[in-house]
Formats: sequence, structure tokens, C-alpha cells
Amino acid sequence: MHIADFAAGSIGGACGVAVGYPLDTVKVRIQTQKQFTGIWHCFITTLSKEGVHGFFKGMSLPVTTVSMTSSVVFGMYRNCRQCLSQLRGGPGTPNTKPEIFLSGLAGGVATVTVMSPGDIVKVRLQCQTESMPARKGANLPKPKYRGPVHCLLTIVREEGVLGLYRGALPLMLRDGPSYATYFLTYSTLCEWFTPTGKKGPEWTGVMLAGGVAGMTGWTVGTPMDVIKARLQMDGARDIKRYKGFVHCITETVRMEGSGVFFRSLGINCLRAFPVNMVVFATYELLVGFLRTQPDAIEPPKLEFE
Repeated sequence: MHIADFAAGSIGGACGVAVGYPLDTVKVRIQTQKQFTGIWHCFITTLSKEGVHGFFKGMSLPVTTVSMTSSVVFGMYRNCRQCLSQLRGGPGTPNTKPEIFLSGLAGGVATVTVMSPGDIVKVRLQCQTESMPARKGANLPKPKYRGPVHCLLTIVREEGVLGLYRGALPLMLRDGPSYATYFLTYSTLCEWFTPTGKKGPEWTGVMLAGGVAGMTGWTVGTPMDVIKARLQMDGARDIKRYKGFVHCITETVRMEGSGVFFRSLGINCLRAFPVNMVVFATYELLVGFLRTQPDAIEPPKLEFE
């Protein structure tokens, strides 16, 4: 087992959250709230009513959970690749494209148990547009959740422990295919960007490959991301609208058309490029320092010469 990939993935994921969280907040709001007509309208409204802080609501818990999730994804991906390589031809045998795809799929599915509780807390807090009163006695609506921990405990109290896993099915259907596409794209682009005679691309190639991989992954995952967010918010602010996963899909299509599934694709791609540039650059730098078995399956390495 390669522990280095778990550690490097964890730190890379945390850095990615810090870079992309404001745009993630805008994305979640336009997916779940009809009051916003688009990305710019949501951005301006959030900034004017809630200030810069409004873009970072609920960030503390996702930094921890996404760090854990990223650790699981990269660790599972790396070790699945190694197992498949050994089954086919022994240690050091290059992986085929289907093996890379399946390893990414396994990594994405494995994250659901870790990611779901933190993700629903993140979504609930991001969709909470009310701010804490600036002064006592202010005649303003109070937010339901006072912070990540209070939100977590409130969900458990009102909806039970299973409430933390609301939206887990679309989350799995989002992350499995999304991460499979993500890692396959990254691996393929790194091969293309590797100069002749080198073991891996230069750091600019790694960052570009990571950014494009993030965009392709979100292109695949955006429709299920919309369903996930709606199920997670269902009943939290008003009457429960959806009976389940399939009903949510059919009602969404009936009321808003199939185009709603890609309503947030633009901002997802806008966020994914810089986030995954940072994630993969951080991952490759750290895993190069931490890896203790250089003869194992090598991901692309950074070249600074």
C-alpha cells in the first residue's frame, strides 16, 4: 500500500478547497435557489447582502472532509492501479487506459461514505442566505444554522443519522464516473505533454493537465451534482418536494426542462480549472518527496530543468 498518495492527496485536496470555495458557493446557490438568474446575479447579490464572508459559509468542515475525501480518492486510485498492474503482468507493468478508468471509478465510489456528511453540511450552509444580526435587537431573519457543527447536530436531531447521507446515491453516481474521467484525462494529457526522453511532463504540463481533467470530470458530473444538491436541500427550508431520487429527476425535468442539469456547468468548469491545477501540482510535488518505492507505478513527475 502506498501511504504517500493518501497523504499527498489529502493536502492537495485541502489546497483545492481554499482556491475554489467562493465559486462553489455560487454554484450551489444557482442550482438550488430560483431567486438567482445567473452566475453574475448570484455573485453580486451575495456580495451586497452578506459581504465577502457569504462566499465562505461552511468552509471549515469541508476543508477537513474534502481533505479526507481527496486522500481516499488518490490513495484508492493509486493502489487500484498497482493491484491491476500486478494481476496483469507484475510490478512495474504500465497500466492500460481501462485500468486507469476503473481505478478512478473505484476511488470516486469509495469517497461517498466519507464525503456525504460534510457535503450536506456544506450545501445547507451555502444556501443559508440569512446572516447573523450585526447588533442585538436587529429586526432581521435569523439563520437556522449557527455554524458547521450546529448544522451537523441539527440534521442528526431532526432527520436522524441517515439524514447526513441524503443525496448519497447521486453523489456516488456523480463521483464514480467523474473521477474515472478525471484521472483518465489527466493521465492521457500527461503522456502527451511529456517531452521525449523524460519520465514526465514539466510543471506547466502537470498544471494544464490537472485543470483540463477537472473540467472534463465536472462536465460528466454536473447533472448528478444538481440532483444531489436538490435532494440535500429538500425540506430544509420549506415543504419537502421530492419523494426520492427518481422523483427528483422527473420533477426537475417537468418543471424546468432538461437544460437545468447543466445550469451550473459554466461555473463548475470555471472553478475546476484553477482548483485542479493546484490539486495536482501539490499532489505531484508532495508525492515525489514522500514516495519510498520509486520502482512502482509512476505518476507523471514535475521537471524543473
